[in-house]
Amino acid sequence: MPSWMEEPDHQGMQPVRPVPQQRIAEKVDECMRREDYPGVERVLRYWLAEAEAGHDLRGELMILGEMVGHYRKTGEKENAHACAEKAIALIDALGYQDSLSAATAYVNIATAYHAFGETEEALPLFLRAKAIYENSAAVSPVLLGGLYNNLGLCYAALSRFEEAVGCYDRALQALHTGSDSILEEAIIWMNRACSVEGRDGAERGETAINQCLDHAEACLTSDAAVQDGYYAYVCERCIPTFEYYGCFLVASQLKERVRSIRERS
Repeated sequence: MPSWMEEPDHQGMQPVRPVPQQRIAEKVDECMRREDYPGVERVLRYWLAEAEAGHDLRGELMILGEMVGHYRKTGEKENAHACAEKAIALIDALGYQDSLSAATAYVNIATAYHAFGETEEALPLFLRAKAIYENSAAVSPVLLGGLYNNLGLCYAALSRFEEAVGCYDRALQALHTGSDSILEEAIIWMNRACSVEGRDGAERGETAINQCLDHAEACLTSDAAVQDGYYAYVCERCIPTFEYYGCFLVASQLKERVRSIRERS
């Protein structure tokens, strides 16, 4: 059904005008790759108003989840919490507690909670999403890999390093099933290196740590890695870890790439 056509809301019996969720996600991704955060907010606020006016609760849920992720990136804790609360209320109103839409919202909310230092609050939401994703044949490799990576970060923050390493391994396995995710893989390898150190210590874990760093470097220097704003963002996340482990030449080369990208944009 075209997005402009109305369909009945069988819960409230009001006509529903669905928003174009795929187009919204693509527009947000486009803005993110340009690091246009004001643009992301404009897109999401516009379509949230459209979803509300069209009584599209499913569209609202998707957009609120995206807004939680946006406010996490911009460090706006209060806005992130407000959107998270609305999203959870919508999940309950729709009876979506066991749906993929709910799982994606749970991941976005839990990731934000973790980023704002609320790891104990984040863990149950990650585990709820994990149970849904692992029992669905429709979940994409990118979503599954993202879940495992973020759950790994949560475990690492709680000093549960063995569980963290296991999550990173499952994240890499998920992403290898057919998604174009080389930059995400670089981040996961860096996260894995840190958790190996937490688990084994720097000396005993040296070989495994170096292997993680080599894999991350290979991802970031691959011809398949498009050098755009998102690439610069990923490099900036990885550079401090390379420096921490003494890979100063790699860090310097990545800094030069970031500088070149910034100059172009």
